[in-house]
Amino acid sequence: MLMQPMLMRLGQRHPGCRIDVLAPPWTEKLLRAMPEVHEVIANPFPHGALQLAARYRLGKQLRAARYDQAIVLPNSWKSALMPFFARIPLRTGFTGESRYILLNDAHKLDKQKLPLMVERFAQLAEEPCGKIPRPLANPKLTISDAQRDATLHKLSLTLDQPVAVFCPGAEYGPAKRWPAAYYANIAQRLRQRDYAVWLIGSGKDRHAAEEINQLAGAQCTNLCGSTDLGDAIALLASARLVISNDSGLMHLAAALDKPMLALFGSSSPQFTPPLSAQAQVIKLDIECSPCFKRECPLVHFNCMMQLTPDMAWNKLTPLL
Repeated sequence: MLMQPMLMRLGQRHPGCRIDVLAPPWTEKLLRAMPEVHEVIANPFPHGALQLAARYRLGKQLRAARYDQAIVLPNSWKSALMPFFARIPLRTGFTGESRYILLNDAHKLDKQKLPLMVERFAQLAEEPCGKIPRPLANPKLTISDAQRDATLHKLSLTLDQPVAVFCPGAEYGPAKRWPAAYYANIAQRLRQRDYAVWLIGSGKDRHAAEEINQLAGAQCTNLCGSTDLGDAIALLASARLVISNDSGLMHLAAALDKPMLALFGSSSPQFTPPLSAQAQVIKLDIECSPCFKRECPLVHFNCMMQLTPDMAWNKLTPLL
């Protein structure tokens, strides 16, 4: 989601350009919800895998498309190989991992001038020293009523009640996750206001979501592991309210412009905030946060433990 403003900017600078995206297969439905994307090409390589011969073969296949430019978002050396193998004339990216041979349009990152990840991606749509236009456009996803209704039918869900969607997972690690008991407390309060509460996430989040459900008196619908990314977009589009850790789903909800409470602990809204005027951020200003660690290095986990349900509810109430 954080690269979409870059795609928007490319469309402004190069009217009528065709933008294809090479990305992991699981992102396809998300990318197809972005009007700027013409085609999605599956990137079959797992994170960290070199597979040099296979990368060369895919790069060679891409030559037929005769691309004018490739923009490489990851900073790894491996990610810059395929545009090089594809002989794309202009290969753009930041200079990470000494990629000077592979990239011929290398940008130097100034973290002070570009504190947000979305700004850093957007700068790659400019000349190497070019300034990004401000304010940047926010990411925006589009989904039809028919797509939403098809997902609801598939999952046997209805919109008879207002829906609150909880996103209790965080792929990066447990330091980003608000405690299950706190989510359960908010779920009970919302149920008293006649909200249906849906829990969404990957299969890795299913156990944590079930703990929330049990603590909330089995009043939630646990959908973790039962959906793909396209389904998640449809479920978020159905929500009256979203509560989320700092995660990919948080950014999807923001791109759908949903009223949302975003919970930050070990990470920082100064780096990856939800980009929507409808989103409210809650975070404690304590000395050890943000640490950007996967697990609390001090064990106490105060950045989330001291962020109580009452504090969240007070921030949440105006969104109801």
